[in-house]
Amino acid sequence: MRHANFALSAALALAACQQGKASETTAPADPFAGTWVDLTHALDEDNVFWPTASEYAHVEVVHGETEGGWFYSSYDLRLSEHGGTHLDAPEHFAEGRQTTDRIPLDRLIGPTAVIDVRQQCEENRDYRFTVADVERWEQAHGRLPEGAIVLFRTGFDQYWPDRTRYMGTAKRGAEGVAELSFPGLSEDAARFLAEEREVAAVGLDTPSLDYGKSQDFIAHRILLGENIPGFENVANLGALPAAGAHIVALPVKIRDGSGGPLRIVGFIPEGD
Repeated sequence: MRHANFALSAALALAACQQGKASETTAPADPFAGTWVDLTHALDEDNVFWPTASEYAHVEVVHGETEGGWFYSSYDLRLSEHGGTHLDAPEHFAEGRQTTDRIPLDRLIGPTAVIDVRQQCEENRDYRFTVADVERWEQAHGRLPEGAIVLFRTGFDQYWPDRTRYMGTAKRGAEGVAELSFPGLSEDAARFLAEEREVAAVGLDTPSLDYGKSQDFIAHRILLGENIPGFENVANLGALPAAGAHIVALPVKIRDGSGGPLRIVGFIPEGD
């Protein structure tokens, strides 16, 4: 998948060309003129993890002055691949598809479309995003660009890290799974993005691509089955415009991983 319209790459190429042709008094264009936005929840003990996932632990090994007289700090981490702001690799729900370490970078970096479904989710916290929601965005901004990273803004990140308000329950285990309640993609919307549009990835500011009460995880199965990775528990989508921004979403490169912690940022070019 190619991102010829990705502003950062284009700007870098343009700057290189300009530098070669310009006179000594002409400065190359700045490819990083714009604003960077952090879309990641920090990992800590309050993070939201799936009710059946291992809880996060950040365990001190050493923190203090050494015998040699200098300061030294080191911790061990324990966490599920699927907690906090994280990646769902295609292998998570589709056997034989790409694992975390095999996802091409052009599925993790590209132009974004932020589809605002807050009103629908305020009216129904179990709302499933529709094809009409996507088409409404396209009516305002044009067809989803090739290689788009589609992000659905539900507004649920405002509840983070209150598990009851964010997920519908603070209970753990199977009892917690039975009480999950939050919005996600409908089967039709997932199929539309996977089959009718050339999207690179799909993300949202809830715990799962599928809505909380899903029993078949059909959105996961459709998207990941087409090697379209998912970004879950994304933060701060209100800081991005509906169109014109770009995403860099780099997970920890876990060999044969089904997912992993994700550092996702947005870039808003100057003037957008």
